[in-house]
Amino acid sequence: MHAWPASEVPALPGQGRDLRIHDTATGGLVSLDPGPVARIYVCGITPYDATHIGHAATYNAFDLVQRVWLDTKRQVHYVQNVTDVDDPLLERAERDGVDWVALAEKETALFREDMTALRMLPPRHYIGAVEAIPGIVPLVERLRDAGAAYELDGDVYFSVGSDPNFGRVSGLDAAAMRLLSAERGGDPDRPGKKNPLDPMLWMAAREGEPSWDGGSLGRGRPGWHIECVAIALDHLGMGFDVQGGGSDLAFPHHEMGASHAQVLTGEFPMAQAYVHAGMVALDGEKMSKSRGNLVFVSKLRQDGVDPAAIRLTLLAHHYRADWEWTDQVLTDAQARLGRWRAAVSRPDGPPAEALVEEIREALGNDLDAPAALAAVDRWAALQQEHGGTDIGAPGVVSRAVDALLGVAL
Repeated sequence: MHAWPASEVPALPGQGRDLRIHDTATGGLVSLDPGPVARIYVCGITPYDATHIGHAATYNAFDLVQRVWLDTKRQVHYVQNVTDVDDPLLERAERDGVDWVALAEKETALFREDMTALRMLPPRHYIGAVEAIPGIVPLVERLRDAGAAYELDGDVYFSVGSDPNFGRVSGLDAAAMRLLSAERGGDPDRPGKKNPLDPMLWMAAREGEPSWDGGSLGRGRPGWHIECVAIALDHLGMGFDVQGGGSDLAFPHHEMGASHAQVLTGEFPMAQAYVHAGMVALDGEKMSKSRGNLVFVSKLRQDGVDPAAIRLTLLAHHYRADWEWTDQVLTDAQARLGRWRAAVSRPDGPPAEALVEEIREALGNDLDAPAALAAVDRWAALQQEHGGTDIGAPGVVSRAVDALLGVAL
């Protein structure tokens, strides 16, 4: 599966800051010190509907991570998956009377278009669940043969008790886990399971549903968590720098994935930091496909909204914060974009070197994009009120905003 084209990232003078970021597993800030190649895995979409603002906010957060690392002169090895076979996709295809493969391809193509428009840097490897199946089957067989998985009516489940570190990603107790498991795709009440929290690794073929050859597992399709584990281990290995996604993935998805990987390899941890973006609401409730309260990036673009204004709307909120989409937050971002573009349109202005360092400092401190935006606001206000004599300063600001914030002025 191919990703989307990369926008050019301007090179800036000086050196970027190393990143301190909030780690869900420890509950505090951690200082990341990747090697020459920083490694990040971000969980991708299940392509049964278009990209909504909640998606965009999550991918914007991890785009900032990449930009901070690139500014430190590191390379970035970024991997993202596409869950192109799963119950929600199959259910939507059946509801709409369309082929599930065609639906997945259509929505994935639209996602690529949205990411390109928003100037999100693409992953080096963009892998679909279906194409990962040949690598998933051996992992499930290994877990089963090691006694870390068991069969139940043809399905194969992972035993969470096989991982002594289970629970260290989310930090939740068993009762909270059970509630979230039921809400987020698990089946804690299924009779016969060793532990209600045990997640499915391999689903035996169901009539009318797609299935693949699973070797000794029989025909079927993979569970949700093992998909990301297989892709991450194949392309990044254990101990990569950041596992990312929305806050609703901390449990069960990232918790279960970490346990799968740790039992498979005997190593801990799967990732150095588990980083989660906040949720975006509309009309008082979290945006979700099940509720249908969505603002689509593609619809905004069709209505003539500048993608740079959409991105500035996202950047105006700290990535870990839960916030609400309103007409006003977009209007504010459009006004900000206009002020910034006016400020950099002049041939000279106030000195820009200190501003570049302010942006770097803000982003290095847990991706504090609102502080970075406030710094650019101050420079733009000085430009409007007093002008300046530093020839080329507006160009420096324009390049810094592009390179570090992903906003083209």
